[in-house]
Amino acid sequence: MAHVSDLIATDIEQYLRAHENKSLLRFITCGSVDDGKSTLIGRLLYESKMLFEDQLAAVEADSKKYGTQGEAIDFALLVDGLAAEREQGITIDVAYRFFSTDKRKFIVADTPGHEQYTRNMVTGASTADAAILMVDARKGILTQTRRHSYLVNLIGIRHIVVAINKMDLVDYAEGVFRRIVEDYTAFSRQLGIEQVTFIPMSAFRGDNITSPSAAMPWYHGTTLMGYLETVEVDDGLMQRAPFRLPVQWVNRPNLDFRGFAGSIAGGTIRPGDRVRVQPSGRESTVARIVTRDGDLDRAVAGQSVTLTLADEIDISRGDVISTVEAPAEVADQFECTVVWMHDEPMLAGRPYLLKIGARTVSATITEIKYQVNVNTLEHVAAKRLELNAIGVCNLSLDRPIAFDPYRINRDTGGFILIDRLSNNTVGAGLLHFALRRAHNIHLQHVDVDKRARAALKNQRGCVLWFTGLSGAGKSSIANLVEKKLHALGHHTYLLDGDNVRHGLNKDLGFTDADRVENIRRVAEVAKLMVDAGLIVLTAFISPFRSERRMARGLVEEGEFVEAFVDTPLEVAEARDPKGLYKKARRGELKNFTGIDSPYEAPEDPELRLDTTRLDLEAAADAVLAWLGERGMLSRTPGG
Repeated sequence: MAHVSDLIATDIEQYLRAHENKSLLRFITCGSVDDGKSTLIGRLLYESKMLFEDQLAAVEADSKKYGTQGEAIDFALLVDGLAAEREQGITIDVAYRFFSTDKRKFIVADTPGHEQYTRNMVTGASTADAAILMVDARKGILTQTRRHSYLVNLIGIRHIVVAINKMDLVDYAEGVFRRIVEDYTAFSRQLGIEQVTFIPMSAFRGDNITSPSAAMPWYHGTTLMGYLETVEVDDGLMQRAPFRLPVQWVNRPNLDFRGFAGSIAGGTIRPGDRVRVQPSGRESTVARIVTRDGDLDRAVAGQSVTLTLADEIDISRGDVISTVEAPAEVADQFECTVVWMHDEPMLAGRPYLLKIGARTVSATITEIKYQVNVNTLEHVAAKRLELNAIGVCNLSLDRPIAFDPYRINRDTGGFILIDRLSNNTVGAGLLHFALRRAHNIHLQHVDVDKRARAALKNQRGCVLWFTGLSGAGKSSIANLVEKKLHALGHHTYLLDGDNVRHGLNKDLGFTDADRVENIRRVAEVAKLMVDAGLIVLTAFISPFRSERRMARGLVEEGEFVEAFVDTPLEVAEARDPKGLYKKARRGELKNFTGIDSPYEAPEDPELRLDTTRLDLEAAADAVLAWLGERGMLSRTPGG
């Protein structure tokens, strides 16, 4: 429903033209729990006459059932749409609402105040032009106020209002307002926030929302609606940026047309402009700018278009088309900021999927440089990031991507991290810059390759990855398999969990983070040995599926053989060859797999060795038989 205007009754066409040409402001409300965010938005909808009569009737009925304002309308119920939100009186999800006035159109995102829903706040802020930070006049600046201020500044929102709400509950005292202004100003200076507008108000009573409040004659600033209608939003900022078109779709309806469709993330483009496709670096010239309504002579940031090029060059979904004069950067290693959004902590060395624009690649956090304490802005050492933690990290990808620093372009500098197993979004990040080594380190071509080395040994290089609980028999079976392979004349090497911890990994403990790094190093060594043409055997508990999947991804298809030594916990504990289970039960050995640290059994291993019915000899023979049936032991590397 559009804003009710007198033009609707007198000249509907003029009204529609005026409405179509209004500027659009996207803003968010954020702050701590019960600061009045939903009430404020409900009040704005009400004051802008955006509610039908049946909506008003429904909210009046709901106010009596769920409301917190006695007989008065509880405006928060206009926004809190989930039943759980109404019952608890809190916001859980991000709620988007549209409204308009005679001067401007608005899309507002009501974001949650609870710390556990900070991830939802990041989602709402990612497209916002302005932010309203709600502060309860009775409570002042809280931890969540600081957290949201840090995130708002980090995401790049430069128009910030600190709405000091519930002034009616402190008798509209000017001193309370001045004290909060002073406290927040000191904090915002630490963040480098340059412009902040402070407005004392009462969302419930309507003070300083759309008209000045008679209860606060000492305040001479703008009302909230006045600010929202007049704050300058530079729609041309991204149009003046370098041209970027992340390719979302290769449009090939017939043999005579091949175009590259996407939403322009920055800059301006015209037919005849010289462009570069990244990360490949190939160049061509724009032939046409195609839209549903016909060809354009010029397209700008924010428009969705299809470009056709003068040359037939290879372009895929996820590539970025830039101008030759100002191309995007290309790299595979970065410094970045990560906001962690999942209950399971982020661990350095664990592989994730990274989605930037339309491209998805494999990514690993190689180092957590520090975590930010949002209260003090102190940089704190960390080996992991817990839910809602914010950290500056080094990031490595499995292939180069085209990008811009986030401060220059949100679309080509922002990314999300995805769990490889559950496909859940677990983190959001901002790229700062490419690490210097990403530009200076290149793969060196060698003439003697993996297949040539394997052929010399009359075998195919592969990894036999034995996984299972401590005491399952991994090392014993792997040792026996290697002896049998050696007797057959094959070239092997056994990487045993205990042995590598005496050398390569002697600096690592048994925390989840150290276990991840332990497996990462072993997987990289195993990859080098496969490249040398060896049959590599590894005997590691390797408790996490994500790390085993990472190890698999380092070698070619068919070169990784996951052998699950399937032994129930009670059987492995009864064996207890090293006495480790007894120590763990006595509390002398922390983070022991199966006792106080989890083991994630393989879901679809190539080999499952049930040691409750197979002895060592039979298990080893089963491995050799499996290798032989698949040509892994043939006299040529191709089998």
